[in-house]
Amino acid sequence: MGTLVCTLEMSKERGVTVKVVNGDDSITQTITMDGTTMKLLVTDGSDGSSITMDKASIALDTKDLTITASNTIVCKSTNESTFQSESKTFTIKSGSDTSIEAGANLTQKATSDVSIKGINVAAQGTSDASVKGLTAKVSADTSLTLEGGTQAELSGPMVSVTADATLSAESSGMATLGGSMTTIKGSLITAG
Repeated sequence: MGTLVCTLEMSKERGVTVKVVNGDDSITQTITMDGTTMKLLVTDGSDGSSITMDKASIALDTKDLTITASNTIVCKSTNESTFQSESKTFTIKSGSDTSIEAGANLTQKATSDVSIKGINVAAQGTSDASVKGLTAKVSADTSLTLEGGTQAELSGPMVSVTADATLSAESSGMATLGGSMTTIKGSLITAG
């Protein structure tokens, strides 16, 4: 690296400007403080990164942003806030537990696919829970249980229940099978 050109400008009207110019790599680093706003800028003349700060806000403008903490990162808003990322990729990663908590509603949305994966996955609503789609599928590699504490319903214009081995429908109380036309068929039918 060649010789750096360093300048310090102080003015009662414009504030303080510190500039370091690296002519060999065409990089200029500038810190400006005008009594209202502080700005840090690193640029090659056509591209660069900046941090702009005033008493109410901090703005970061860069190609790539990495935040690393050896212990804890906390992002907290005491009022209404919006968190947006319009970058190509956005990753939140933790070496241990990760929590996202909202004091009111929590909305997650994607214009393409959404995937949730874990050793155990639990979705619970203290009032109502609903899963909806143009087509919906619930499957399990070993065992599937659908249970209602008071009542369970399966309805649709056409309902089909099939089993590759044994199909059992049983009630400890009263059981009713009926329709405008009812067909029971099999190679061996036992009643009683």
